[in-house]
Amino acid sequence: MSQIAVSQDTAVAVQPTEWNGSAGAQAAGNQTQFISFAIGDDQYGVDIMAVREIKGWSDITHLPKQPEYVRGVLNLRGAIVPIVDLRCRFGQGLTETTPLHIVIIVQIGGRQVGLIGDRVLDIVSVDASQIQKVPRTGNAQQTDFLSGLVTHDNVMIALIDLPNLLTVQDGAATEH
Repeated sequence: MSQIAVSQDTAVAVQPTEWNGSAGAQAAGNQTQFISFAIGDDQYGVDIMAVREIKGWSDITHLPKQPEYVRGVLNLRGAIVPIVDLRCRFGQGLTETTPLHIVIIVQIGGRQVGLIGDRVLDIVSVDASQIQKVPRTGNAQQTDFLSGLVTHDNVMIALIDLPNLLTVQDGAATEH
């Protein structure tokens, strides 16, 4: 497993079209790739095609009357990007950010959104048939943010359903 290093001063631009992957992955044609990252002891993944950039934590501007999980906005080269605290969004309390935290900039629809994670882990490539459905339980609201589960290197990775991460009733976070 390779590691992706992100420093405070350095942003990592993800270029999924330039990532060559393994020869097997290219030949299979049914592979799906995602960026894996950690929040606490849990691992999550986002579709690599949605990831635009991974950057170290930097100060953000807090805005009034936002949902608790929208921590503020970041000026990313002139684009105002809302920053979502995934730990809070998943009902695990607010992230106490430090310079070691990372922000994964993803494209959701026509806009960019920053996702706070503890650390980025790897680029993972799996066969699409390995992705399992998320079991529905009594607290389906928290699992609605997940599109599937996959086991990679004996670790369960929950795949985030980016279009469902920010819903219409979330107000300003989804406003254009």
